[in-house]
Amino acid sequence: MAALRRVSVHLGRVCRCSNRIIVSRRNLSEQTSSDESDKKESTERSTHFGFESINESEKTGKVHEVFSNVASKYDVMNDAMSLGVHRLWKDRFMQVLDPLPGTRLLDVAGGTGDIAFRFINWVKEKEQQQRKATPGAEFRLNPLETDEPASTPEFPSAEDYLNTEQRADTSDTDEKKDSKVIVCDINQSMLEVGKERAKKLELEDDVVWVTGNAEELPFPDNSVDAYTIAFGIRNVTHIDKALCEAYRVLTPGGRFLCLEFSQVSNPLISSVYDLYSFQVIPVLGELIASDWKSYQYLVESIRKFPNQEEFAEMIREAGFRMVSYDNLTSGVAAIHSGFKI
Repeated sequence: MAALRRVSVHLGRVCRCSNRIIVSRRNLSEQTSSDESDKKESTERSTHFGFESINESEKTGKVHEVFSNVASKYDVMNDAMSLGVHRLWKDRFMQVLDPLPGTRLLDVAGGTGDIAFRFINWVKEKEQQQRKATPGAEFRLNPLETDEPASTPEFPSAEDYLNTEQRADTSDTDEKKDSKVIVCDINQSMLEVGKERAKKLELEDDVVWVTGNAEELPFPDNSVDAYTIAFGIRNVTHIDKALCEAYRVLTPGGRFLCLEFSQVSNPLISSVYDLYSFQVIPVLGELIASDWKSYQYLVESIRKFPNQEEFAEMIREAGFRMVSYDNLTSGVAAIHSGFKI
């Protein structure tokens, strides 16, 4: 009987040891799985979304959501936030570009058409001046022809654009190169706003609207004479990739021009600007567009963007030469310029 009791105790000890081994192995497995998960998370690079830190893979979707939310009130809010000064900045932007008839412009992240419409009017004014100086001369904007009806709400994809562009290039027998403006924006809601504005301005036949990502432009190498981007590059996940794409699609001698919010160097102006940005702009967003959060992000994204010198250096690293910048309104915004040489 005593021997049986000893065997029972021994078996109990073995079972408890076995249970501890099983538990230990389970804990080790769970720890290994957790370590692998942590390692996977740590290998995915993070970026900023305003003042929030997120994974790079999330940013494009979040930015897309912001601009989808603000698209319908974008123009009204721009006027309210800047007290109309953004119009003067964009006018100055076009003066710096000073495009001639025959220029092929690619305007990236310009869905609402602000820069495209200014380009059209500028070129048409130049055409009139040249007609007066040279009777009989003809210049015209030549938008890309597509097989879709004019009333279609859809915009050409990258493949559609390339196919029609190739047809247009092979069928063009005019001696004079026609002016062209292409608006490329990743956000369809913004493009729809721009296309509607073009109809009201009777400019719908003068602009090509294409959906595309600034980091992977759906255009051939050396295909445009000028590349513009206004208040859009700070929202790109990889700014360096967008700059390299700008360099790729520009023809030799082509110009890169960027209008973007920047940093104010004057401490007094900077403090007033910060107070206005964080205390007033989100409130305006709530009152006018019923969207506090999106405009809070827009304010924060400006503070995360590189300053004038840092951004100029990024442009140089992408291959551009003769890089320069001009501050507007004490550095609240700046125009950056570079040439593909």
